[in-house]
Amino acid sequence: MFRTEDIIDEITQWIDSNLHQPLRIEDVAARAGYSKWHLQRIFFQVKRISLGKYIRDRRLSLAAKDLVETDESIMEIAFKYGFDSQQTFTRVFSNNYRLPPLRYRKFNGVID
Repeated sequence: MFRTEDIIDEITQWIDSNLHQPLRIEDVAARAGYSKWHLQRIFFQVKRISLGKYIRDRRLSLAAKDLVETDESIMEIAFKYGFDSQQTFTRVFSNNYRLPPLRYRKFNGVID
């Protein structure tokens, strides 16, 4: 029998490998074989972060890395990580990093 922590670690690895695809909580729950409610509950118990926030934070982290390490446009990065628009990406990114993506890129060394 798997421990809850092992199941969440396996799901976390799967999520991290699939961040470039659309990921809904329902999809992750189906992969885990749990209802979305149960998965969210045990995910929070183990990680102390909600499943949705984990996915969003990981995507933002990879997007921030791409802003610094690539010359991809902000729009390309936004769509790459599943945001519906550049505006949505900019709003979410700015709320998380306290800088809009272009300023973050310039501040961290890559200039358009």
